[in-house]
Amino acid sequence: MKTGKLRDQVAVVTGASKGIGAGIAKHLAAEGAAVVVNYASSKEGADQVVDQIAKRGGKAIALQADVAKKKDIERLFAETKKAFGRLDILVNNAGVYQFAPLEDATESEFHREFNTNVLGLILATQEAVKHFGTDGGSVINISSAATSLTPPTSAIYTATKGAVDAVTRVLAKELGPKKIRVNSINPGGVETEGFHAGGFAGSDFEKQMVAQTPLGRLGQPRDIAPAVAFLASSDAGWITGEVIYVAGGMR
Repeated sequence: MKTGKLRDQVAVVTGASKGIGAGIAKHLAAEGAAVVVNYASSKEGADQVVDQIAKRGGKAIALQADVAKKKDIERLFAETKKAFGRLDILVNNAGVYQFAPLEDATESEFHREFNTNVLGLILATQEAVKHFGTDGGSVINISSAATSLTPPTSAIYTATKGAVDAVTRVLAKELGPKKIRVNSINPGGVETEGFHAGGFAGSDFEKQMVAQTPLGRLGQPRDIAPAVAFLASSDAGWITGEVIYVAGGMR
């Protein structure tokens, strides 16, 4: 597949076996990139995404790695290089969440969310920098509109995403001299498998999110993916350090 704004590029998408990550992986492939579909545990989901990409004439492989483990990350990027010979794009999408009131906050839940959402993003970016070529690269972090909405019961999760927004701006300055651009996409409420598994579908929480969204609906993974492809492409060559809300106007 040689068409599209990302032709001949290679992208790693973390946490891409389902939801927003799967949507991003499929869209980047449709734009011509060879895509590494990373997953932590859902091999079946990742294989399905790779299969869907292949059926449309795209190139993809599934690779297991826990982003919060340095050895896993080193292996992920070594295998990416082995499979596709280069690296141009990193999408730090892997993320976990659990909403709970303050009195139910635990050390273990704090570390679980920070390990994946913040440490994982830092480790993956650290390793990607070693593999980007002399032309630089593009890092797109998936944050959340929660950083401006600050909903109750989300103290730990919103803290992780506030960190993602801050790290995005720091690394844009730090990596700019290497021609590496770093931006953040902050989705609003998006209907994913996790949204349904979490029991949010049809709930008061869903109704409240839609009511706070000027465009009057939940987002879909396909709403997020084109913004990622734009930031990954040369069209966004003069954009770095930005936090872009893709949230239907939700604030």
